[in-house]
Amino acid sequence: MMDTSNIPTSPPEQRLPDESPPLSVVGPIAWLRANLFSSPLNTLLTLVSLLLLALAIPPLVRWGLLHATWTFPQEVADGARNASRKDCAPGGACWIFIRARFGQFIFGFYPADERWRPILAFILTFGAVAGMLLDRVPYKRANAIFLFAILPFLAFWLLFGGLGLEIVPTRMWGGFMLTLVIAAVGIVLALPLGILLALGRRSELPVVHLLSVVVIEFVRGVPLITVLFMANVMLPLFLPPGTTVDPLLRILVGFTVFTAAYLAEVVRGGLQAIGRGQYEGAASLGLGYWSMMRLIVLPQALRISIPAIVNTINGSFMDTTLVAVVGLYDFLNIVRTGSRDANWIGTEIDGFVFCAAVYWVICYGMSRYSVHLERKLDTGHKKH
Repeated sequence: MMDTSNIPTSPPEQRLPDESPPLSVVGPIAWLRANLFSSPLNTLLTLVSLLLLALAIPPLVRWGLLHATWTFPQEVADGARNASRKDCAPGGACWIFIRARFGQFIFGFYPADERWRPILAFILTFGAVAGMLLDRVPYKRANAIFLFAILPFLAFWLLFGGLGLEIVPTRMWGGFMLTLVIAAVGIVLALPLGILLALGRRSELPVVHLLSVVVIEFVRGVPLITVLFMANVMLPLFLPPGTTVDPLLRILVGFTVFTAAYLAEVVRGGLQAIGRGQYEGAASLGLGYWSMMRLIVLPQALRISIPAIVNTINGSFMDTTLVAVVGLYDFLNIVRTGSRDANWIGTEIDGFVFCAAVYWVICYGMSRYSVHLERKLDTGHKKH
């Protein structure tokens, strides 16, 4: 037997301590190098952008923050007189214009003692939408039934009145409230209508296919202003004599149909991205047409179309400003009208900046939620 006692043994392995990855691979320096300084052209564009920001941001900060007027003078606060543009410091933003007209900007000409009604309608709408969108909120089906079947009638009763509430005609609606009403009603009704138009355009039934194509192409072939003018001016000409339709209702119909036509093409693009095997697999399970669409095809098509759908919704929300051409005082129009008051001449820019900030916050919030929804519904089957 071989003696192994004299054979030298190697020392035990020593584990080297873990080290952090180099800054050139991870961390802020790596991010800057990969995104802003990855090539000579990107470096040049980054430096030019920084120069433009350095030239633009300081004047904006001085105008909007440092030299701006935020509070009313003492004689105005005591009620001795009304505020005006003369109470603002020269060279700065006149934010007291927003404060003085804030109620009108939000509610339009809605009676002040009845404004609790649109506030309650907004709270109910926000709660119902949050219940649908948030993951941890229970009773999703009950929230959906309340949002689509009960809330529209409840909100209309609160805003318009009747049955114990004072009637506030739609001509007194305005401001941000009117913008939300047009956007919410138009978008909520346009999405299912757009889905039906997209399915109709792909239908093999000649009549359904032809009607869907005519509606989509006709509406998409004219500007929204034309649709609003037709709904407000031309539609009453086709009604029986003595028949009147509320102007806001006519605008809602035109806005809904216009948005639905664009959403139909977005959804149709998502349907075309679904492979033929999905249809064949659904048919092999014995599913009918509507069951196949509801359970298999449409969920995938809508998931694919989320970015385009949100982009169309954002555009439609901003297009609500076009209702000013038919005499409705939406958010932008009522701010612009307020800046033309004799006491507030010269505050147009201040009002437009306020409007832009509000629109940006809402549209940016919708876009960020769409990103969250994409990540949540991502199946991990992306093509690289």
